Amino acid sequence: MNLVIENTRLNDEPANYSHSPDESLISRETALAASVTVPADCVGLRLDRALARMFPDYSRNRLQSWLREGRIRVDGRAPEAHAKVRGGERLEMDAVPPAAAEMPAAPENIALAVVFEDEALLVLDKPAGLVVHPGNGNWRGTLMNALLHHAPALAAVPRAGIVHRLDKDTSGLLVVAKTLAAQTHLIRQLQARTVERRYLALVHGAPARDGEIDAPIARHPVQRTKMAVVAQGRSALTRYAVRERLGALTLLECRLATGRTHQIRVHMAHLGHPLVGDPVYGLKRTSDPRLENFKRQALHAFRLGLIHPAREETMTWFSPLPRDFSALLATLGSRAPGYPGADDA
Repeated sequence: MNLVIENTRLNDEPANYSHSPDESLISRETALAASVTVPADCVGLRLDRALARMFPDYSRNRLQSWLREGRIRVDGRAPEAHAKVRGGERLEMDAVPPAAAEMPAAPENIALAVVFEDEALLVLDKPAGLVVHPGNGNWRGTLMNALLHHAPALAAVPRAGIVHRLDKDTSGLLVVAKTLAAQTHLIRQLQARTVERRYLALVHGAPARDGEIDAPIARHPVQRTKMAVVAQGRSALTRYAVRERLGALTLLECRLATGRTHQIRVHMAHLGHPLVGDPVYGLKRTSDPRLENFKRQALHAFRLGLIHPAREETMTWFSPLPRDFSALLATLGSRAPGYPGADDA
């Protein structure tokens, strides 16, 4: 069970992460004291590894940066990270307030659009602009913070029950597991590719009526903040069909067979039909003034289907297009700018 969850880590959690107590570990409060003694169970370790063991509340990158900055001294000297410890050394650390990245997610009273909820599942309609998981400059105001306020028991479930994500500026349906058993069940469904995830995407150009993109995705080899189609990447499959042609633009229905980071955005850009409004993979400029005020990628998760972990029955939910997306389609002359979901699926 633990192996399944570790294979779907959302952040760069270490594979050996554990909540188990260890009396040899030093607390955050002690870490901010003037000095501590290197314990005997660290004898022979490289200093950077000993620090990671002594101060588990802080990331190894953070500790190494403090070493480079001279904030950590051993017996009064600034040491090298690779130096080995003998045990009993006096270690001094400048008092540094805990960084937000190293603090546990805190509950926050953020409104959630709940589509469905029972003892096992929570299905949400995420608005554009809401980050799902804390990280990289977004340590507060996320969906995880909201979930911990809405259902405090989620603090006992890894990642507060989150099993898949939507990008910050993608709107639509997202499922959260309320128990560890439900989370494991949903992860296995995702791995088996039996979770139905359909999106509406407005793209530039005129793709063929039906098609699929089977192209592996990985971190961009040069621009590390982006993803890209890379030969050695992880397999990724997106199926698409035309919903409506709107002049030089096309409204597509995309179905995910896999769930790679930025998958639809990367695949459609790779096909030569990037999403309207995509600030990372889209067009830098557009000559259509009707698109100028749409400030996010035109992507909405409108349909979600899965097998309920407890009931063992298939359930499906729909989400109408949010106001900004619907207004854009209306401006473009769409015949059905609201796309309520069930009637069009």
